[in-house]
Amino acid sequence: MTWMRWRPAIEHALYRPDGGFYRRSEGPAGHFRTSVHASARFAAAVVRLLAGVDAALGRPERLDFVDVGAGRGELVLAVRALLPDGLRGRVRLRAVELADRPAGLPVEVHWSAELPSGAAGLLFANEWLDNVPLDLAEPDGQGRLRYVEVAPDGAERLGGPVADADAAWAGRWWPDGERVELGGPRDAAWAAAVGALDRGLAVAVDYAHLRAARPPFGTLTGFREGRECAPVPDGSCDLTAHVALDAAAVAGHPALLATQREALRALGVSGARPPLALASSDPAAYLRALAGAGEAAELTDPAGLGAFHWLVQAVRMPVPEDLAGLPGWQTLPS
Repeated sequence: MTWMRWRPAIEHALYRPDGGFYRRSEGPAGHFRTSVHASARFAAAVVRLLAGVDAALGRPERLDFVDVGAGRGELVLAVRALLPDGLRGRVRLRAVELADRPAGLPVEVHWSAELPSGAAGLLFANEWLDNVPLDLAEPDGQGRLRYVEVAPDGAERLGGPVADADAAWAGRWWPDGERVELGGPRDAAWAAAVGALDRGLAVAVDYAHLRAARPPFGTLTGFREGRECAPVPDGSCDLTAHVALDAAAVAGHPALLATQREALRALGVSGARPPLALASSDPAAYLRALAGAGEAAELTDPAGLGAFHWLVQAVRMPVPEDLAGLPGWQTLPS
């Protein structure tokens, strides 16, 4: 690999069949911890949301749960384990992931590198968009945006001027800053995910920022074995950049941007401590409830996982009751 723009460099480093970071046997969980790994309460909230989607769709004969960026199937398996009887026989479990199907995955989990078509149900993308490759740009001495090129060792230089489409995206969504992460490919990826639904709810959960507070120097970084590291596109580490989620919202469908803290609280995840009286009447139950409250507090911590953002879009269905009361729902004009 020689000098190239960041987008193909990230694609090569993360997803090439012969040694890409996300093709490795340990999977993402070997290098970082997501909400799925933090607590089963996250999957329980997803199951509650799936039940709300089911009700809003009129309890169809077949209900899809689509896990996009499924890793090694951690979320889809956790959802499967928590499905109530009223859903278990009707839910079709789908995992979308470029890596090979994990050994031992239950046969009822459909595994594919491609998004489905005509799905009806809940599409959930947890920490997927931050790994969709994108280009970076910086202004030159005359203030003109140029692509940033990178070498295999992570060294950078300025390349050619950005294309018109990227310049237009930056002008609308990231007009200021010394380093711009050009989010057009992520917008397109999310539009494709929303388009996989005939009816249902699409949810993206990720590190994010909004137009009013873009990071002036960008967010691209690496992760290796649980620790942040320099972003080197050699396949040895994860490469991730926060997502401009407000730019990704697909026009024509009701959309909500909320923090994970707000969304999970609406779905019943609370870090409230159990009543002290329970410690006397049922010590074991008290300890279980206390541990659960600690996990919920981690998921909703405004200085940690709770600061993640959820982009929620309803496709030809009413907004599920649990989320309908959150402020900020809007439909962007087509």
